[in-house]
Amino acid sequence: MEWNPAHLPDQTGRTIVVTGATAGIGYFAAEQLAGAGAHVVLASRSEAKLRASEAAIRREVAGAAVQSVVIDLASLDSVSRAADELRSLPGVDAVLLNGGAMTSGRGAMTRDGLPLLLGTHVVANVRLLAELLPALVDTGTRRGTPTRVVHTSTGFVKQFRMRVDDIRDTPPTAIAAYTKAKTITEVFAFELDRRLRASRQPVASLVVRPGVGVDAKTPERSGVRDASTPYQRNPYTPWAQGKDTAAWSAVRALTDPAARGGEYYAPAGRLRGLPVRVEPLARTQAPSAEAAADVWDQLEELAGARVPLLV
Repeated sequence: MEWNPAHLPDQTGRTIVVTGATAGIGYFAAEQLAGAGAHVVLASRSEAKLRASEAAIRREVAGAAVQSVVIDLASLDSVSRAADELRSLPGVDAVLLNGGAMTSGRGAMTRDGLPLLLGTHVVANVRLLAELLPALVDTGTRRGTPTRVVHTSTGFVKQFRMRVDDIRDTPPTAIAAYTKAKTITEVFAFELDRRLRASRQPVASLVVRPGVGVDAKTPERSGVRDASTPYQRNPYTPWAQGKDTAAWSAVRALTDPAARGGEYYAPAGRLRGLPVRVEPLARTQAPSAEAAADVWDQLEELAGARVPLLV
């Protein structure tokens, strides 16, 4: 179908959770979803930033249905507390797993002793899904249409090949550690979709990458993106897009009625453009069954939780 981000499918009656929703792509995805009528649950670690993001969305979207849940992805206890709150909602139709630390000093760890980028971008999401999946299954069953889990990746996964046999083995540079975390994200996301299909659960798992979104091309939102917030320079600025348009791939994966589990959405251009369906990498979408199962088992062990699926 032709996709028009200015005219999204009506999301009235759907509840969508967005992690990392107080800045950048997460904020603009939440704003766009609210504009389409969704009840959006903002999830992030700072209560003050959550309040500011709620206020910004309400200024931009008349009558926006928005609420907040505090979640610190660097703490598995915090993830479990957030999951408790989310399970109390009348339903959960979709989750955008967008949050995670974007900088990491050498040796930086989560509160649970995990490498920071691995812990916040991957392990915390496994814990969240392990505890939230029953609510997604229940909502999908009642709606008669699959709910959705959308995982955020990066183009670096295509550029740089990373081994995932030992997921705790952290590369020495932040960019390599980030790329490895997102490689693991893709392997887990596609394996999750396979297991959901095998167990006939009404939940779809999809992957997106945003291209490159830069502050210089991002519209201002008071308290979220304005003169008071840090400005990040980016050498790709002339060829990049704003973080509002970088959110489009995720928004399409969440809202397109034709989207299906196992699909991958990305900008039509390498760094920017309208979101289109692209072919996943074979090494993340279709590794050996043994390799995918090994990654799955390692992640469940680190998350301290089992994703409740029968295969």
